[in-house]
Amino acid sequence: MSFIEIKNYSKKLNGNMVLDGITQSFEKGRIYGLAGKNGSGKTMLIRAICGLMTATEGEAFVDGVRVGNGTYAKSVGLLIEHVTLFEGMSAFQNLAMLNSVSQNKISNDDIKHWLSRFSLDPEDKRVIKKYSLGMCQKVNLIQAFMNKPDLIILDEPTNALDEASVKLLSQIIKETKQKFNTTFIIASHDKESLNRVCDEIIEMRDGKIVS
Repeated sequence: MSFIEIKNYSKKLNGNMVLDGITQSFEKGRIYGLAGKNGSGKTMLIRAICGLMTATEGEAFVDGVRVGNGTYAKSVGLLIEHVTLFEGMSAFQNLAMLNSVSQNKISNDDIKHWLSRFSLDPEDKRVIKKYSLGMCQKVNLIQAFMNKPDLIILDEPTNALDEASVKLLSQIIKETKQKFNTTFIIASHDKESLNRVCDEIIEMRDGKIVS
């Protein structure tokens, strides 16, 4: 069995078919892009893989475990829209708190290294609500990467990032794959950015895989 197996997966929400008979496998240690316009089903497929929703029909497996219906994929770093950071805490405090509940904890120095790598000041005491959108996006990216998960899923990861940060992110994705054999699934409407890092691009339209 592949690392991730999606089998005849359909999901109906409020009478609308948001995923329609998806069958797709994802191999360990590869970088996959999900391309398509807003509403094409990219985010819904991500939710299916994580176990954040239950199929109307079909099933999804991650590392041999069926996900959905209250069972979630393990060892996943996840960046999705509307991730909530604690606005009254600093970036370091947010990351330290998330690290404290991880099964693969890192040191405070490691957290500071991640902040520095993304051009954020580890000693910055400002609370998150005073951060720009781009700075918040960087913190959200760090939380997805820092505990070395087996699977990293990024939904529109370049949102609010400047050109230098986009290039840095591409470099970190490639390094992480090479060093830890991490599987990546990256959803974006920007096919050009996917072409720069992905081993394979899966195009979606109207809840279906079209290529």
